[in-house]
Amino acid sequence: MTPFDWQRILLDDFPLLFIAEVSMRALFAFAAVFAFLKISGRRGIRQLSVFELVIILTLGSAAGDVSFYEDVPLLPIIAVFVTLLGLYRFTVLLMTRSPRFGSWLEGKPVTIIRDGLYELHSLNRHDISADEFFMELRQQGVEHLGQVRLGILETDGDVSLFFHTPDQVRPGLSVLPPEHRPEFRQAPASDLYACSHCGFPQVLESQQEMNCPRCGHRCWCKALTHPRLH
Repeated sequence: MTPFDWQRILLDDFPLLFIAEVSMRALFAFAAVFAFLKISGRRGIRQLSVFELVIILTLGSAAGDVSFYEDVPLLPIIAVFVTLLGLYRFTVLLMTRSPRFGSWLEGKPVTIIRDGLYELHSLNRHDISADEFFMELRQQGVEHLGQVRLGILETDGDVSLFFHTPDQVRPGLSVLPPEHRPEFRQAPASDLYACSHCGFPQVLESQQEMNCPRCGHRCWCKALTHPRLH
């Protein structure tokens, strides 16, 4: 083998016209995945459940093979498409007939925030990344947890938020990035702080160290009280 053999790297032994065939195969693969999304009634990946995402990934894997490998014919990919579509339709039918089966397959919405505090059992059970969740909250205009009356993690990964009115906003844990949300084990000054793990607000005196009475963690951030700006 000759290193940096550009003929081998770029095209190997295939004729130049094979590039046109690859383009045609790629268009076919795109059309198959696009057709599945249209037929299934979904408008985008954000709406896909875990089950639907597995279906799309399986179809995408088959479509990827047919795009690049000259020895993979097109008709078997059509068979894969029909099989997956049939499986999808059959599973949706089962889910409409049996809510218990639907809950087992796709999961249930999970309450993450209630009255400005994290739901501890939800955090521990679902192993939710705080950084990603904080980013989701910031993108919906949330500055601290006290602004949120109810936060629900939907089965498709979206977060539904219901807010306190301005006069009902509570002191809450900041969801800003770490450089705007310093954490302390020892309070630098007498002030109102929020537990960095569960959001519980607590007045701490200067130089005081304290475990959170709600979750037992020892790190605190200064609690924010600003109302949400629409």
